[in-house]
Amino acid sequence: MNFIKRDILQMDATSIAKEIRNGNLTSLEVTQAYITHIKRANPSLNTLVEDRFDEALAEAKEKDAQTGERGALHGVPISIKEAYDVSGMKTTGGLVKWKERIRNSDAAVVKKLKQAGAIILGKTNTPELCFCQETDNTLYGRTNNAWDKTRTAGGSSGGEGALLGVGGAALGIGSDIGGSIRFPSHFNGVIGFKSGKFQVSEQGHFPETTEPLQSRMLGLGPMGKSVCDMELMYNIIAENSVKEIEDQEIHDYTIEFLTDNQIYPLTYTTTSILKKVKDFLKGSFSVEQNTPPYFEESALLWQEIMSIGGGKSEINVAFPSGQGNVFLEYAKKKVIGKSQVHPYLSWALIGARLFKPSHKRQMVIRNILGEGDRRLDGYLNNRLLIFPVYHTAAPKHGKVYKEIFSIRKTFLKYMPYIAYANVWGLPALTIPVGTDKNNMPISIQIMSKNGNESAIIQLGKILEARFRGYIRSTLFD
Repeated sequence: MNFIKRDILQMDATSIAKEIRNGNLTSLEVTQAYITHIKRANPSLNTLVEDRFDEALAEAKEKDAQTGERGALHGVPISIKEAYDVSGMKTTGGLVKWKERIRNSDAAVVKKLKQAGAIILGKTNTPELCFCQETDNTLYGRTNNAWDKTRTAGGSSGGEGALLGVGGAALGIGSDIGGSIRFPSHFNGVIGFKSGKFQVSEQGHFPETTEPLQSRMLGLGPMGKSVCDMELMYNIIAENSVKEIEDQEIHDYTIEFLTDNQIYPLTYTTTSILKKVKDFLKGSFSVEQNTPPYFEESALLWQEIMSIGGGKSEINVAFPSGQGNVFLEYAKKKVIGKSQVHPYLSWALIGARLFKPSHKRQMVIRNILGEGDRRLDGYLNNRLLIFPVYHTAAPKHGKVYKEIFSIRKTFLKYMPYIAYANVWGLPALTIPVGTDKNNMPISIQIMSKNGNESAIIQLGKILEARFRGYIRSTLFD
């Protein structure tokens, strides 16, 4: 049975669903295997913050007894980012203020996943209000990396990344407004797919985006163990699934890498891995090096768009009275260690005030986005971009936060690879393609425009088969 359990933990959702359909596995034994493993690994990692194990086992028995038509994820156990509403469960945003916030309905994507037959094991940790690229909060605490608990799991879908990294669910779902699917996927060695702008409903996601320019940057999407799983879940949750898009001949596309430069930091190992990927693709594809339109501007645009409103709506949600002095809260936590708001969030909100664009600047931003959308629609017509995700593999806890949220504007150096897909609302697929000297995963991201999801997926499958792909961490077995 131990061999079977280990095999189940490595299997992707597509394979598990097939084995359940064929009668080679039962939903009950798969669900039990995941629950047993989560109980073993979670104390070290702090990934799952609320479980529904009893309900999941009961649902698994029902799925096994069910006859007739079955959904694509029939009997498959999955995890859900804490930001999504699940009926009967909490959606807190990691805030003490909302620790008893139980929801009575499902988010739109959760509803679709349940209709497809998925079984929800529980909800995974996030930073407060998903407002940081590292996962830590005052309510549930810090999540550790699947490969080294002294290192960051990334954020904001860090709980998903770490749980899937150790094989704690067959499949999961995250959300990404500033790398929140791609950072955790890269750092924990899992596959992730950020959807393009307005392709997946954010109804029932907390916090909701009320600023239209921020909404275009948000992409909801799957995280898991294979590119096939990304396609499977995307087809379930998206407004326009890959299957409905006309078949695309991948070899008609130009594959574009960034030009070699010293402006943006990149470790030697990451550079070497990117070269291996590029050399491999040169054998079958038209490969170019270039700097795509608006690349240099995108990090600043991202920061300014995230700062529209100066963080006022987040303050209203986060602080106990609905209002607060973010400077005071940050100081209180640093000096006396007492605040109901994590310093990651309070400092980010201070940054939102500092970078808040004026009304005049907002008009300029809207004009840039309008022009850029038109230009990129043509530029990406038959083009796939390959970027690194971050300049390094997962660093120690706290380093990513310091690099991105520094008063010295170091986000301008560290965010361009990530910000590009958010600012321009591009679908982006993250795939592990190697490791560094510490055996920490390193990934690349493939992106293009809405409508080219099929080409992204096809190229992803080619690279997944040739390079590292998903490998389960067994460190916490």
